[in-house]
Amino acid sequence: MYKKIMYLLLLVTSIAQAQNDVIKGKIVDENNETLLGANVYWLNTNIGVVTNENGEFTIKKSDETTSLVVSYIGYNTKKIEVKDDSFLTIQLKAVEELTAVTVSKTLKSTEHSLYKATNVQTMGQKELLKAACCNISESFSTNPSIDVNYSDAVTGNKQIKMLGLTSPYILIAEENIPSVRGASQAYGLSFVPGTWVESIQVTKGAGSVINGYESISGQINYELLKPANDIPFFLNAYAGMGGRYEINTHFNNKYSDKLSSTLFVHGNTRLGKNDNNDDGFLDNPLGKQVNILNRWQYNDAETGIVSFLNLRYMNDEKQAGQVSFNPETDKLTTNAWGSEIDTEKIEISNKTGYVFPDMPFQSIGFQNSFQSHTQDSYFGLNQYNIDQKSYYSNLLFSSIITNTKNKFTTGVNFTYDKYKEFIAVNFARDFSRIDNSVGAFFEYDFDNLDNFQVVAGIRVDNHNRLGTFVTPRLHIRYNPWKDAVIRASAGRGKRAANIFAENQQLFASSRNFSILNTDGKLYGLNPEIAWNYGLSFIQDFKLLGRDSGIVLDYYRTDFQNQAVVDVDFSPQEVVFYNLEGKSVANSFQAEFNIELKKHLNFKTAYKYYDVNTDYIVGNLQKSLQAKNRFFANLAYETHILDKGQQWKFDATYNWLGKQRLPKTVSNPTAYQLSEFGEAFGVVNAQVTRTFSSTFEMYVGGENIGNYKQNNAIVGANDPFGSYFDSSMIYGPTFGSMYYVGLRFKIK
Repeated sequence: MYKKIMYLLLLVTSIAQAQNDVIKGKIVDENNETLLGANVYWLNTNIGVVTNENGEFTIKKSDETTSLVVSYIGYNTKKIEVKDDSFLTIQLKAVEELTAVTVSKTLKSTEHSLYKATNVQTMGQKELLKAACCNISESFSTNPSIDVNYSDAVTGNKQIKMLGLTSPYILIAEENIPSVRGASQAYGLSFVPGTWVESIQVTKGAGSVINGYESISGQINYELLKPANDIPFFLNAYAGMGGRYEINTHFNNKYSDKLSSTLFVHGNTRLGKNDNNDDGFLDNPLGKQVNILNRWQYNDAETGIVSFLNLRYMNDEKQAGQVSFNPETDKLTTNAWGSEIDTEKIEISNKTGYVFPDMPFQSIGFQNSFQSHTQDSYFGLNQYNIDQKSYYSNLLFSSIITNTKNKFTTGVNFTYDKYKEFIAVNFARDFSRIDNSVGAFFEYDFDNLDNFQVVAGIRVDNHNRLGTFVTPRLHIRYNPWKDAVIRASAGRGKRAANIFAENQQLFASSRNFSILNTDGKLYGLNPEIAWNYGLSFIQDFKLLGRDSGIVLDYYRTDFQNQAVVDVDFSPQEVVFYNLEGKSVANSFQAEFNIELKKHLNFKTAYKYYDVNTDYIVGNLQKSLQAKNRFFANLAYETHILDKGQQWKFDATYNWLGKQRLPKTVSNPTAYQLSEFGEAFGVVNAQVTRTFSSTFEMYVGGENIGNYKQNNAIVGANDPFGSYFDSSMIYGPTFGSMYYVGLRFKIK
């Protein structure tokens, strides 16, 4: 009995000692909204941390001082005296005049965390405003970790890639609720206006098991503006060459200190018919979109309850094809080749969280989302219609084991997808189906609060088509010395490939569609399974007295099975089949950034991809994927004057090496392409003039060098012939594009 009492006393003492070595707290604004990226440091020391996405921090005690300093851009810096070990909630007050701002460090537009186990970078609004950013598919042009490509030369749709793999292998979420998936894979990112977004978190490699089992190459999570700290009114208007016009308005109302709401209204249209490469086809589709979001937030700091409710409606219409195409007379005829894509989306989602007042390290979260996505479309004589009704629910519980060095999150989630899918190409078939899954997960997080962290997660899911399976994920962080971090990760991903929704660009061709396998439960195919392994190194340092840093990443994705999309078997056919052999994607990225002088920042990166798959005709490099890419960005801001006047300049250069083109050697000579597309570079630039704290204007240009891909559409002169194909695109077709816009705020 004596030994048990002594053991218990030692355990309690060790726990108390661990708790007493650090100070923990949370940083909030005047509306009790948590602040991500606030600086917390001991006065006159180099000991400091940055708050996480929940506004929380943990900092080691200092023997030199008890004065803690907190700063955040746009808020008054605050100094407090720490007298005990109680959990701190520190509230910052927004400055009324910009000249009163005092900050210890200017936050970068994109932050690479040194203290998270996952390799995540956060793009703030400062980064998003470097380009016009009409929708988030266009917001990654200044981020070297994400590649932005055109999917075809007809629809003008932009497709993103990470680690050499296309967007279906990326889990894309809205505030950690999966959003761009299934029917929305092809165009979903273009349905999220950039002005709605507060920040974007890009995670490379295997992500957290909390968010699901589907991610393979990474995760992208975008956070929407929060009603509790939004301004009363915001207006953004945009006009671009080619007859593209957009408008965004935000109306915010604070009903009480706990309840707030924002109405987001977005509209865009493209009216001009442009054929700058003289192939008889529109360079960009005509279209219009209406997008409305009503977002509610309830925040009760006393009870620890935070809740969000989103109500959204979106309608998008696109018309593409030959310049002479008239849908009223030419639809589904051979009079002229044309395409229409009409999409309607309805969404209702809710997030509710509860933090235990007497135990701030313990919380419960409940997420629910219902989505209806309906697309009716045709491409020449090909038809594709898909209707998806989805429901997603996720229940989470987070707490600690013994002390805050040992944290865990566990929970269960449920996903339901009802598809009505109709295809008429060389065959007409209904692929309607119901997919559902239920899963449970557990993630353990050990952090010694100094230089080492391990996050190990596992989940078990049962899916009516994928079966019962286990998904393990592991992330390790080690800080070997000051301002440096080494990360390693490994994880498994499994997904059901929606082969038609994810490859809609192939409908804009004369290819026949063939599925070779018949024994699988997904169009006759088996589920995709892959392992992702990664290593990352970050070092911040001073170079000639200026803040600098390097980032080195290497990731490998190894497929155990893949739904192979084979466009090399024949230029008149696309063949889908289960992987027989190997399919790997190797990605290496080296990034360097430096603050050349105050407010003048330079960032550059080199990327190398080795992506190859065993096809029927043999092992080939992934087509339309440059092995070598180079990126450079230069950004400069002038000093903010008394009335808020400021100039901002930004220029980005993207260079893509040669890309292998799908095989066309069996075509007649007139319809053959070379083996590789040529290397090329594109320059984008923007200048912003801020006249006051409420009004600014911007002007910019994309593809300023006016590069245009030749012969972007194979067989453009005979679109109903056997050799027509608009999916062989590797570069821009429109040429230079210039735009102008304004932003107006009422604070």
